[in-house]
Amino acid sequence: MFNYTIYAEEKVAYVQIAPVDAIPSGERLFVEIDGQSIVIFNLAGEYFAIGDLCTHDDGPLGDGELEGYEAICPRHGARFDLRSGAVLSLPATRDIPAYPVRVREGVVEIGIPNK
Repeated sequence: MFNYTIYAEEKVAYVQIAPVDAIPSGERLFVEIDGQSIVIFNLAGEYFAIGDLCTHDDGPLGDGELEGYEAICPRHGARFDLRSGAVLSLPATRDIPAYPVRVREGVVEIGIPNK
């Protein structure tokens, strides 16, 4: 019973973040948009953006390790799917936001929910 927070394309406005070469393959970039901490990952040219706070204890999720498409919280090991924000293991029990990402004219953009 997941409650994914994947924002649909028609419900977001894209924000330019950085040129693609600012986020090399295997790296991540931390940003804050409208008070939301977000981390963007580049996995072999595929970009993913998720909320940077573990839902277990508000730890810095983006500081953790990656295993495939899973982000692992460095504090207590909760796992989340980069593609959907779905929680995959305890101690977290709630999903995190997952934002659509696109590349336009060499710039990485994140879809932020319309207000």
